[in-house]
Amino acid sequence: MTGTGIRLHAPAPGWSVDADVVIVGSGVAGLTAALRCQDAGLSTVVVTKARLDDGSTRWAQGGIAAALGEGDTPAQHLDDTLVAGAGLCDEEAVRILVTEGPAAVRRLMATGAQFDTDEAGGIHLTREGGHHRRRIAHAGGDATGAEISRALVEAVRAHGVRTIEHAIVLDLLTDAEGRAAGVTLHVMGEGRHDGVGAVHAPAVVLATGGMGQVFSATTNPSVSTGDGVALALRAGAEVADLEFVQFHPTVLFLGADAEGQQPLVSEAVRGEGAHLVDADGVRFMAGRHELAELAPRDVVAKGILRRMLEQDAEHMYLDARHFGAAMWEQRFPTILAACRAHGIDPVTEPVPVAPAAHYASGGVRTDSHGRTTVPGLYACGEVACTGVHGANRLASNSLLEGLVYAERIAADIVREHADGTLAPRAPRPLPDTGRPAEPLLAPETRFTIQRIMTEGAGVLRSDASLATAAQQLERLHAEALGALEGDGKTAEPGVDAWEATNLLCVARVLVAAARMRTETRGCHWREDHADRDDAHWRRHIVVRLNPDRGLAVHTTDSADFPPTRPEAPAPRPRQEQ
Repeated sequence: MTGTGIRLHAPAPGWSVDADVVIVGSGVAGLTAALRCQDAGLSTVVVTKARLDDGSTRWAQGGIAAALGEGDTPAQHLDDTLVAGAGLCDEEAVRILVTEGPAAVRRLMATGAQFDTDEAGGIHLTREGGHHRRRIAHAGGDATGAEISRALVEAVRAHGVRTIEHAIVLDLLTDAEGRAAGVTLHVMGEGRHDGVGAVHAPAVVLATGGMGQVFSATTNPSVSTGDGVALALRAGAEVADLEFVQFHPTVLFLGADAEGQQPLVSEAVRGEGAHLVDADGVRFMAGRHELAELAPRDVVAKGILRRMLEQDAEHMYLDARHFGAAMWEQRFPTILAACRAHGIDPVTEPVPVAPAAHYASGGVRTDSHGRTTVPGLYACGEVACTGVHGANRLASNSLLEGLVYAERIAADIVREHADGTLAPRAPRPLPDTGRPAEPLLAPETRFTIQRIMTEGAGVLRSDASLATAAQQLERLHAEALGALEGDGKTAEPGVDAWEATNLLCVARVLVAAARMRTETRGCHWREDHADRDDAHWRRHIVVRLNPDRGLAVHTTDSADFPPTRPEAPAPRPRQEQ
């Protein structure tokens, strides 16, 4: 696999750092990989866009899923995951997740993460949508992500991992053989480094999180602009399943014009017995699915949207008044505070909710060791597509996937470093003189992209809406190219312009895949193709970026991914300890 030769327009690096591995992102995936690599004696650098604890992990409310309870088994967890994934999970990837998951959670606890316990002192487990058993471990009631982030950040600092905060990654560096050789990045503000620089390393791990900011309303933080996926595409890597964007069913409704990050009302609230109702108090999910409000997220999101369309309503309600004040304060203090901050008291009134963009089930295609189609480039967490989630992520599998596959990536990097596959010192990247720069978009284009995607590629899609979105996105791209080729001037390099440019890149890929998939499956809902079509579409859509900036789109032969590398060894799941 060769790179596209395309890079973001940016000044030449003015400083550099050498390492054995550079990890981009500081959520559960990035920090877990960093700890394992550092503990193995590798020189490790973590690059993160804000502060170490500012990624998506800290916003995770519900918890982390694993077969930890009495009577639960990895096989049952696997079955629930496969059902939620709507026929597109890579079964071996899921088997690795559920088999290695329980021990990985215990190692997380040994790192310092403290989960809520029951009266007997064991981990208190709750239930969420799509799960037939209580297997969700949580912390601080509804602050699981914050606790995991706290424990991992403290461990990273205690172990002396080198970190570069407030830094946006720009592009992958490669050597003469096309292997990863590090990244370029821009550090915002003053510190040990400032401006554009480079980290030279033979192993690069993308753990950059999601791309929810491609839509107007999302649960994702403002930093989730698809930077990792866009970088991988420019580097020549394959991405898969980008059409499967999970819209969380219950996001606090702040008005039809609300934009940016919206407060999440965790699925765990429904897991504890809250009901979805319309304005008349009617429970509309009962009878639609055997699990009612605890059906998989795509089913619940569609149920809410259908009721909204039927009643010409802007939102539905989540009713948990029967919890009482004590339960709200003890089990869901974060959600309670967020609701009250917006003038809503869940103790005395139903909470207005509507679906909003939440999680990208697709991403940079990897194998069972987190390896992408570019040698030396790895990906884990939400930026990756391991095949675990298929067409729809099962609730609380995301933190577990980041944890398990980060450990597998670290093990692979350590092994390749030991056997000499990875260079013993940072390779010298090829100079990028003469490489074409990607035209930068004006920062305000971000809002145009979000509007286009929300209207054309949101919860409900059609051939007409997607065609309009594609046309509008290509017009933005053509205008930027025209400016570059005409007078050589585009927007000035800077964080806002780089983010807008990355958003356009991932938006084009998402729409291209969504147009090709002429069926409804999981969280991809086509109103003009309402049925699931296993005969034609039980396969993945894979996209690459061509050197001419066009998109190469193809499908796999089955629901299983082909190897990212011909020589990739068969996965060897870790045995439960």
